[in-house]
Amino acid sequence: MNLYDKLFTPRVFTLPNGKQICKRRSRAPFAVLILLAMTALSVRVTGFSLTVLISRIREFFVILGDMIPPQWNYMPQIWQPLFDTIKMSLLGSAIGAILVVPFAMLASTNIIHNRIVVGAMRLLLSIIRTLPTLVSALIATYVFGLGTLAGTTAIAIFTFAYIGKILYEEIETVDMGAFEAMEAMGATKVRAFISSIVPQVLPSYLSNCLFCFEGNVRYASILGYVGAGGLGLILNEKIGWREYSSVGMILLALFVTVFIIETISRAARRRLV
Repeated sequence: MNLYDKLFTPRVFTLPNGKQICKRRSRAPFAVLILLAMTALSVRVTGFSLTVLISRIREFFVILGDMIPPQWNYMPQIWQPLFDTIKMSLLGSAIGAILVVPFAMLASTNIIHNRIVVGAMRLLLSIIRTLPTLVSALIATYVFGLGTLAGTTAIAIFTFAYIGKILYEEIETVDMGAFEAMEAMGATKVRAFISSIVPQVLPSYLSNCLFCFEGNVRYASILGYVGAGGLGLILNEKIGWREYSSVGMILLALFVTVFIIETISRAARRRLV
């Protein structure tokens, strides 16, 4: 028996009563072969070199060493961009999470039975979700100009797509008994949705919004690279000038801020679940 037969030919077992059972062999070896082939192709296309990585990785630690100790007297210049980053994240997360609710309702197959409407809503969310936040911020800077409004818009667009997908999937798992009973009594879909579906998904919805807000603080910190305001503006400036001690202070302030937000958010999410 050759290697192909050993890996892919179904095995036949004979039971004591004489009945034969055909058991298909695992497809795991086939999946591993595909993965190895894709990895080899990726290495060839991207020009990845392990030798260069090993020889140059020490430069990363050289730059990291230049950030320590951070320049503490630079902190007064960080406060305003840091607050801008938090404001962009908070406002953008709130706007995106609120605006997506009716779209998530229209994308739920147990609420809307029109396949065209459901398909259109899901396609819209998928298209928006594939748009990188930096690209959204760049487009927003051309529309609204440089500043935090562009960053807020980019965060809102990302939150809209991210929360929308999670929300309509949660809506499809709820108990529909109360919703169907209200519709039978003459209530509109919107009224039945607000009264019977929203209470069921609200805790997980708020939990996901808080989790998304945590990530948005990190995303917003680099939007300044395209002129969307926040910490990214001064971070790009200091990296360009190779003032790594100031960069270290910016990253330290961002780390502490994200840690505090995540701690508060985690405690709030535990109470919601």
